[in-house]
Amino acid sequence: MIRDDLSDRLIHLTRHGPTLSAAENFVEIFGDGKLVGGSGHIRGGFRCVCFSEAPIAKLSQILAWPDPDMAGMPYAPFGVIVTKKWLFRQGGRPVIYQPEAEYELLHDSQKYRHVRLEEPGNDRDVTWEREWRVLTDELTLDPVEATLVVPTRAWEDWFKHKHAAGASARARAFGGWMPRNSFVSPWHFIVLEDLGVPIPDVEPPPERV
Repeated sequence: MIRDDLSDRLIHLTRHGPTLSAAENFVEIFGDGKLVGGSGHIRGGFRCVCFSEAPIAKLSQILAWPDPDMAGMPYAPFGVIVTKKWLFRQGGRPVIYQPEAEYELLHDSQKYRHVRLEEPGNDRDVTWEREWRVLTDELTLDPVEATLVVPTRAWEDWFKHKHAAGASARARAFGGWMPRNSFVSPWHFIVLEDLGVPIPDVEPPPERV
């Protein structure tokens, strides 16, 4: 059965942070090749990397839907897509939506999965995110398994240039020779403007150096 509300993939979207914009956060993710865990909205102080099960076809709705607890700071059109199978092997699991009173019913090893859900319709309800979490300080990304989500072709071109520039610098450091495929970005990209997803105001890529 074909269902556009189901997906075998998960997506991590960036947000604006206290010191860096969502775009700047994503540039760091690209440079480091990893996602850093956080403890925001996670009871118990656990550090997790979070994903949503929402399909790529629903991205336009997600990007236009501000999180009421983030003071008008919505998700941004930068992200990372992985398969459920890959994330499951890294320890990723769906969260457990339940009332606060049921938190202590969970085994200590599973408390990181708790997300508060009181009576539907009378409280904040984020079940639409269908969230998955990995209990970790950082999650290393595999270019074979991950797809990078960018808003425009200009951003895709910038990341490819960034990789090629880095490979060229490494070649000079190693006497001017590196395998030809070192200059081709190993990352796969999905460009939202090519999918017809409306792109809100988004900062342009940095100037090339």
